[in-house]
Amino acid sequence: MMSGRITPIIAMDSGPTSFTSAGPTRKLANGRQSPTSPLKLFGQAKKKINDIFVEISSYVTESGEFLEASNKPESDLLSADDADKVKQFFDKVNGIREILTRDRMKVAFFGRTSNGKSTVINAMLKSKILPSGIGHTTNCFVQVEGTDNSDAYILVEGSTAPRNVQDIRQLANALSSVKLDSDSLVTICWPKEKCSLLRDDVVFVDSPGIDVSPNLDHWIDKHCLDADVFVLVVNAESTLMQTEKNFFHRVSAKLSKPNVFILNNRWDCSASEPEMMEEVKMQHLERTIQFLVEELNVVDRFQAEDRVFFVSAREALICRAQADTRTPTPNSNLLEGFQGRLFEFANFERKFEECISKSAVQTKFAQHTSNGKEIITQVKSVMENLYSTANNKREQRHQFFSETQDQLDYTEKQMRLLSEDIKEKIKLMVEEVDRKVSTALVEEIRRLAALVDEFDRPFHPDPMLLNIYKKELHAHVEKCVGRNLQNRCSTALITAVDSAEQEMQERLLALLPSDSQQQTANMLPARDFEVAYRLDCRNLCADFQEDIEFRFSLGITSLMQRFLGPKGRRAVLSGGSNMIPRPMPMTPQTPSNEVAATPENEVMIAMLGTVTSLYSRSTIGALALTGLVAKAAGWRILAICGIVYGTIYLYERLTWTTKAKERAFKRQYVDYASSKLKLIVDLTSANCSHQVQQELASTFAQLCHQVDAAKGDLQEDLKKLKLELEELESVATKANFFRNKAGYLETELNTFLKQYLSPESRL
Repeated sequence: MMSGRITPIIAMDSGPTSFTSAGPTRKLANGRQSPTSPLKLFGQAKKKINDIFVEISSYVTESGEFLEASNKPESDLLSADDADKVKQFFDKVNGIREILTRDRMKVAFFGRTSNGKSTVINAMLKSKILPSGIGHTTNCFVQVEGTDNSDAYILVEGSTAPRNVQDIRQLANALSSVKLDSDSLVTICWPKEKCSLLRDDVVFVDSPGIDVSPNLDHWIDKHCLDADVFVLVVNAESTLMQTEKNFFHRVSAKLSKPNVFILNNRWDCSASEPEMMEEVKMQHLERTIQFLVEELNVVDRFQAEDRVFFVSAREALICRAQADTRTPTPNSNLLEGFQGRLFEFANFERKFEECISKSAVQTKFAQHTSNGKEIITQVKSVMENLYSTANNKREQRHQFFSETQDQLDYTEKQMRLLSEDIKEKIKLMVEEVDRKVSTALVEEIRRLAALVDEFDRPFHPDPMLLNIYKKELHAHVEKCVGRNLQNRCSTALITAVDSAEQEMQERLLALLPSDSQQQTANMLPARDFEVAYRLDCRNLCADFQEDIEFRFSLGITSLMQRFLGPKGRRAVLSGGSNMIPRPMPMTPQTPSNEVAATPENEVMIAMLGTVTSLYSRSTIGALALTGLVAKAAGWRILAICGIVYGTIYLYERLTWTTKAKERAFKRQYVDYASSKLKLIVDLTSANCSHQVQQELASTFAQLCHQVDAAKGDLQEDLKKLKLELEELESVATKANFFRNKAGYLETELNTFLKQYLSPESRL
């Protein structure tokens, strides 16, 4: 493969090609140089395609402004993708124009540090101008371009003042103390007469090593996006590195199929091991071809073989600087086989020039022309669709107006009927909730004794501990009653509320347009309705005062409480002196738990009062009373009665334990809490019914708001329809104009293809 590439070059159609230390020279049959360079034809093609893209840019700009003005949501004339597509075309066309307006073809040399990039350019310039050497030498970007002056000079980025070309050894040298930044650019203006490739405004760009800075993306954006050819200089003493591959993967991601040449420099090292030279060459060649074909996918395998070269830039520079390939170097003779390596370097220059003169138009202008045609075709398609859509819309709008008006009238009528019906249903449901909650709470009050008996916290009569016991009992009663109310009422209430809300939603959403029903349903918030009963037993029973002191069941006070009731007991204990005779009512009404104040009871109260007063005044009175009773009944009977009476007292006193006190406490608490809870039955049921009413009213209000919004949209649509008809007429006229202009631009691009890119064109 490679051995065939270093054989004598076959003559081309326009004349044979000779090789000297200065590179290839095209000659005519009569021996004179061709006065017409393919690069000049490239310049003509570039001017022509640039003029066409100026028109395309203007067309895309006007089309984009027109589509942006026409892309109104209510008109629905074109999709958002079509409008965005044309906007993207504007940036794409401007990017192509920016590349086309360059007046030079740019060749960028890249590679790792100390691979010989600067030496390759020096060899092509036939003079050691760029700094080179072992290690990191080139510190910034150096651009070499042709000049008509006989003397070379340099220009520093940001300045127009020319400087001596020798200053490049300091400004671009990494070993210099006055070096520039790595992304700076120094321009060397080199006489065109010394390098044939610079005569047609080709420029070379030398770069720092791609392995010395992490700012590769910045380098690519700043110095590589406008490059036409990339020359990757690798070290033939090692294989192609991943660093070099990664760099060109980034370039390939930003540029479509860049032109890449790969120079395996320092191939003179193979002279020391001639027996392994061919095997090493085939290894390098296979890996570089695989990189170009399979990884970068920029050329096919046959083309890739003409993009890989094995050279020694150092030998080429030495020979060209001395203008004699057979003259030895100042220090030693050239290594064996240097003629073949010099020939390979000249072959690289010839292929390089052919790529610029023949392939550049195809790889550059063909793609831009194809992109231009694709842009024009897509914009034209958008305009045709817009023109057709606008005409169809005009026919639909008259019918749509009457349909919209009918829909608005129907919505308003149905909304009135539904509002009355739903409000009546809400009223009935509120009344039903009030009844259910009231009934359930009354039943729970009746079961209050069982709930209190379930409370099993430790009981102690100590006042401090008793307060804690009461707080926990309040919480227990409130929790149990609330839980039981939820079990009895909440499930049915929540089911009824959900059913009512679902019915409201279905009936009201049916009034909305079909395309917005699901969207509106999704917009409604998810409401987890829960009835709160709010009993608050702690505050409700805050005034509860227990009475767990020992009370003998046969004591005078207990007997009076049992037979006379609370009022009679209080009257007797007060001594009866404060009792004022009152006229007896005709139909006395006595509480169920009190003894009626009849004349007989009043006499008994007076007698017991006298006895109690006498008994309680002194011990002598008590003894006197005991003596009277003993004299009347006898001492034996009195003793037996006393023993029985004392035994009963002792039994009751011994059984008055903490457990008995707890039972008495709970019994008193049940009586007190029941009376208090009965007072809030109506309040609690009203509160629950109010919650249900608020929930249903809120849902109904939200649905009504959505319906009102739909009605507003219909009214707004009716206002816009007349204006939209006028706009549709204008859109159709302009879309037809841009469609016709796209046809004209397609003709211009086809003419350019035939003139410059077809097989029979001048190129």
